[in-house]
Amino acid sequence: MSALAFRYKALDKAGLSRVGSLNAATSQEAFRRISALGMTPITIAEDRHARRRRGPRIKPTDISHFTQQLSVLVNARIPLSEALVSIAEQERNAALRQVISDIAVRIESGEPLAAAISAHVEVFGDVYIQTVSAAEQSGNLIKILDHLAEMLEKNAEMSRQWRGAFMYPACVVVVLALAVAFLVGFVIPKFAGIFESRGVALPMITQVLMSTGQSMQNYWWVWVTAVAALTLGARAAWRMPGGRDRIDRLLHKIPLLKTMLIGTSMSRFARILGLTLGSGLPLIDCLSLSARATSRGLMSDDVSTILTQVARGAKMSEAFGDCTYLTPFAKRMLAVGEESAELTRMCGVVCRHYDQETAYLSKTLATVIEPILVVGIALVVLVVALSIFLPMWDMVNLIQ
Repeated sequence: MSALAFRYKALDKAGLSRVGSLNAATSQEAFRRISALGMTPITIAEDRHARRRRGPRIKPTDISHFTQQLSVLVNARIPLSEALVSIAEQERNAALRQVISDIAVRIESGEPLAAAISAHVEVFGDVYIQTVSAAEQSGNLIKILDHLAEMLEKNAEMSRQWRGAFMYPACVVVVLALAVAFLVGFVIPKFAGIFESRGVALPMITQVLMSTGQSMQNYWWVWVTAVAALTLGARAAWRMPGGRDRIDRLLHKIPLLKTMLIGTSMSRFARILGLTLGSGLPLIDCLSLSARATSRGLMSDDVSTILTQVARGAKMSEAFGDCTYLTPFAKRMLAVGEESAELTRMCGVVCRHYDQETAYLSKTLATVIEPILVVGIALVVLVVALSIFLPMWDMVNLIQ
């Protein structure tokens, strides 16, 4: 049976009124979970608008902040359920607050933390859940929660660097495209009409732009539909595993962007590999989780090669010769870590190295893209200007 959303009003141990929401299969189960939290339910009603209502999105930074808070409270010897209730009461994001409350209810019902979190895998992800599960079994929950919060914050910082690097060129391209569409769709056809009325022969460049502008005026809905279809098609292709891999391989052919993508992949792979190894997961599981977390097919191909060798009893470093995506620096550091039984520490070295390299490249990218944009803008302006001025000069000659 699928879970339903329930809103409740209850009295806590101090007799204070509490209002909240949780997910449960039935109202009886919701009653039991509220009671398990040490509260006395007063009213429980199904929230029929929960599915239609679109709550705020839960971002990685929200999960990072939640994990850091949980680590601090658990380190202070506060019981998990009480710590989660305390965090939920202070959480501003309504969607995350509901998730935390549901986890607290599940823990009060006797579920371990990893099992309670696994009910919200779409929020936390496989890496988070399996790392917490291994940390619970090994007794390293507090330390691993700190590392999880750090990993999420680093990933969020890397995403901010990527957005910062491409925000300026993306804005310039969008504004330029709108300006050109306006000129071609409205300005050039008017000039072309004036020139034709004066008997001026239009050059080829003006004829092409004029025809394009008239097409945009008469069949604007076709152009809008085409742009929307291309946008949605690209988005759908990126969400499909096969399409994402093809796009990813295409992006890896762009020189500077390829270096940034590889650096990001190496950093994320090493960070998650070190984190999962430190939590006590087997090497095979750590490699598999790390490859999936990078969301990069090229990295997954290399890890599949390593997993095949490790499953046969060989060392991880023995498979590095057949790996084409892993960088020489990463191979060397990971091999040294494996030989010296300090693989977790060497993962940290690899991670820090590529974090610094990616941060530097993200700043360099803007300086590289800027002159390319200037040249592109100049060419567009030149084409538009020639389409107007060439027939204008001919018209002046005819008047003279």
